[in-house]
Amino acid sequence: MNEPQTLRDAHAVATARRPRADADMSEWVRFHRANARMYRAVSDVDRGHHHELKYWVGYEERKAEEVAGLASAKNG
Repeated sequence: MNEPQTLRDAHAVATARRPRADADMSEWVRFHRANARMYRAVSDVDRGHHHELKYWVGYEERKAEEVAGLASAKNG
């Protein structure tokens, strides 16, 4: 698969690989971390949406940490 080149492409990839609602929390953490990496890479290519892509990097990183925290609290 080709790497996304635009914000729109990145959103489409994120939507397509979204886990099922009942997926294990570790799968959700991997999903959010992968999205953060993808949005970071696209921000270097789609310069017209650079700042919006940086927002999405932060959002996905926060979501990954939030879900990881919930998982550790559940298991702790």
